[in-house]
Amino acid sequence: MIETDGNRVLLDCGLFQGRREETERRNRYLGFDPKEVDAVLLSHAHIDHSGALPALAKYGFSGKVFATRATADLSEIMLADSAHLQESDCQYVNRKERRIDGAFRQPLYTADDVRAIVRQFVGVRYGDVVSPMRGMKATFHDAGHILGSAAISLRITEAGGTKVILFSGDLGRRQMPILRDPQPPPPCDILIIESTYGDRTHGETAEEATQKACALIEHAIAHRSKIIVPAFAVGRTQDIVMWMKDLVKKGQVPPIPMYIDSPLALRATEIFRRHPECYDEDTYRILTTEGDPFIAKYIRYVSSVQESQKLNTMTGPCIIIAASGMCEGGRVLHHLRHAIGDDANIVAIVGFQAEHTLGRKLVEGWDTVPIFGVPVPRRARVVRFNGLSAHGDREDLLTYLRAIKPLPRQVFIVHGEERQAFSLAAAMRLEHPGLNVTVPELGNAYDL
Repeated sequence: MIETDGNRVLLDCGLFQGRREETERRNRYLGFDPKEVDAVLLSHAHIDHSGALPALAKYGFSGKVFATRATADLSEIMLADSAHLQESDCQYVNRKERRIDGAFRQPLYTADDVRAIVRQFVGVRYGDVVSPMRGMKATFHDAGHILGSAAISLRITEAGGTKVILFSGDLGRRQMPILRDPQPPPPCDILIIESTYGDRTHGETAEEATQKACALIEHAIAHRSKIIVPAFAVGRTQDIVMWMKDLVKKGQVPPIPMYIDSPLALRATEIFRRHPECYDEDTYRILTTEGDPFIAKYIRYVSSVQESQKLNTMTGPCIIIAASGMCEGGRVLHHLRHAIGDDANIVAIVGFQAEHTLGRKLVEGWDTVPIFGVPVPRRARVVRFNGLSAHGDREDLLTYLRAIKPLPRQVFIVHGEERQAFSLAAAMRLEHPGLNVTVPELGNAYDL
């Protein structure tokens, strides 16, 4: 939250992911009064950045939410999906517990709250300058992370002086499918930067990832087994579809059935089709010369519950891509429950896994994992793809800082686990002695 001349703007407003009890506590209480917020600047549509927006509307926020047009479109379907999942989960838990004290679990927000906040969205283009409040100008710069993602620069005029704050959002990587590379950062006085991969490099080249994928598909064909891919419905799923199509086109792998088991991914892919202004040159060329970049004879988008259930009794070889990306909900849990006990099957982890999530437990090699609260022995092989992450790694983040000329006078490191954030801060101080780098804690306030 940035406050200037008595006005307040939020940079993103997402849901927390982690241990169930902590998740409930932190998401239930925002820590501020939504009625006192004048505007929101939204970097992108992922739920850890947008997911609490309907709660703002529920508790009285009446301002505008500024985002790129692609982000606004994606957020609408993702927030509707989030509300539906919350309402369904609460109904299930309340039926199961049958509380006699009347203390039934309530969703954080409902579909009505989603519709209310969507009406407050203002869609902008990259490079547009908007005025979210008096004395503030905001510009959106392509961050290359997911469709519509942006770093946001704020030019604030107060008491006769001007400061520029740059908020990185989530930064993407160069040479990734579909999207353009992240734009170079503009000059700024203060940088607020994410740190998801602040303590590591991805350490896997595109060639290594391709070799690994070819080996897994050969294994699936030989053993008639399944490759289960937990993937975010927005961004990662579309990236994998494009990647696999390219491998098949080049003859590096044979086409095997690939099921996209996510109604949200289907809707998100429709939005991808509506926003070719976000595409890189290669994807735009495919769109204009070869047709729809997200379809092929061996790719099937699964919508109904009945179709999804049939996948669990079907034999391979096949690839099943399903949400959620961290295995904390959604259809992928059902596929894992049915497939994880067979040592011929493979679970392919293609993105970041937060602490205490099922995805993190799989990456850490747990022999027994909880699925729907029931311990399930894991015999399937877990294979991690580090080279497919849509997040910039430690070197990408340091490169982003280096590109700011002159260096900002202050850097705040946010949006990362404690280890990653402090590791990135140490690297920045080592490379730039004297640079003011801060890792804030929840509730800290700073006078800029």
